[in-house]
Amino acid sequence: MSAAPHSSSPASASPAAPGDANALVAAVWPSRATRDDRGVLTLGGIPATELRDRFGTPLWVLDEDEVRAQARRARSAFEVASAAHGVAARVYYAGKAFLSIEVARWVTEEGLALDVCTGGELAVALAAGVDPARLGFHGNNKSELELRAALDAGVGTIVIDSFVEIERLAALTSGRAAPARVMVRVNSGVHAETHDFLATAHEDQKFGFTLTDAVAAAARIREVPGLELVGLHGHIGSQIFGTAGFVESAARLVDLHAALSADAPLPLLNLGGGFGIAYTAADDPTPIADLARGIVDAVAAECAARGIPMPDLAFEPGRSIVGRAGVTLYSVGTTKPVTLDEGLTRLYVSVDGGMSDNARPALYGAQYSVRIASRASDADPALVRVVGKHCESGDIVVDADHLPGDVAPGDLLAVPATGAYCFSLASTYNYVPRPPVVALRGGEARVIVRGETVDDLLARDAGYTGAARALLTSAPESPMEGTA
Repeated sequence: MSAAPHSSSPASASPAAPGDANALVAAVWPSRATRDDRGVLTLGGIPATELRDRFGTPLWVLDEDEVRAQARRARSAFEVASAAHGVAARVYYAGKAFLSIEVARWVTEEGLALDVCTGGELAVALAAGVDPARLGFHGNNKSELELRAALDAGVGTIVIDSFVEIERLAALTSGRAAPARVMVRVNSGVHAETHDFLATAHEDQKFGFTLTDAVAAAARIREVPGLELVGLHGHIGSQIFGTAGFVESAARLVDLHAALSADAPLPLLNLGGGFGIAYTAADDPTPIADLARGIVDAVAAECAARGIPMPDLAFEPGRSIVGRAGVTLYSVGTTKPVTLDEGLTRLYVSVDGGMSDNARPALYGAQYSVRIASRASDADPALVRVVGKHCESGDIVVDADHLPGDVAPGDLLAVPATGAYCFSLASTYNYVPRPPVVALRGGEARVIVRGETVDDLLARDAGYTGAARALLTSAPESPMEGTA
């Protein structure tokens, strides 16, 4: 589903005012999110105000139990759906959604494999102690250094994205004892119903091979002694609701699979990920068990129609594992009512983070929801736009939602469904340090990624002599620096 750019969202297109601007829409919050008897939001049994007081704001909060539960749910859904047709399924966690050493351990402890797409992500996975054989390595421009590192580590599967990469691997695998297991990434030509920047299977873009070129790529791989072609890989995009796009892509990939299997066995078909989640009350994603059954049944039907054995399957959920588990906490700095052309008023609520900790609204026009976390209020709902502190008019955190009309400086706000691609896409724009990540489990909170300080940023500047240190140390500590 394509989201309208935030710059063209008039008040008339805004969500209807809720009956209760304190209510938590269950689908977008971690399953244990609630309000206590004071009206304070609690996450994993811990009041949001306590998290703010301990760690400062902005703050990324990640519910470990939620991540683990979603990982188990996804693994079970695809394994059960595949077993019904007598084949195996491997579920990879798409690390680009959110990757840290702790998160890599959580998902692999729950039985998932792990997908990485750069040398840096590979390093995180190895630092977490992930079995290299359970790693898949993606990327459209993997360097010789990255490929050598993957081969030396014993990465389980490398997804080849270009003819250039085939030749790089041919040179790097020459003389090695065992061939490298590889897959061919294929553009099926199916367009996901999503933002153009999130759709990855159309032909005019950087990823993979067209259906025609994939045949030549497979033939060349099979000529290289150091490479073992084990399957095809397809991925149609991200934040996708429903199965129609997956089903059509599967049909085209099975056609190619059948043609290539006539020459030599091709045991695996990876259909990627991109399964959507709810960011607002308007979103209605397909349950993962329904997606799994629909996609796997479609592959089975296509194979049966061609009279070929069904291959084992692989899938790569990321957002649907970690997205709902994340909540970002912000402190309100200023509020400003603005009269709109429609005669309505929008209240601009400025917070102490913004596009540096959540780039998705600026990149994709992504929509989010928001609630006051430090209290409940019986004030009438007001149409708000939550904005950041950066020097950009597009620095929008929540384009349109309703908060109690008495929202004011000092209030603590919570934005749900921020577990995926917020930490991953974070920047230090305007020299704003990136926040810490705090994980919740068993009623306890702990830092799993340290927050940055201004000193951290200055330390990278070769011209820094320490002359500003007195100014920095004499100023009150920034809330962003709290990691104790």
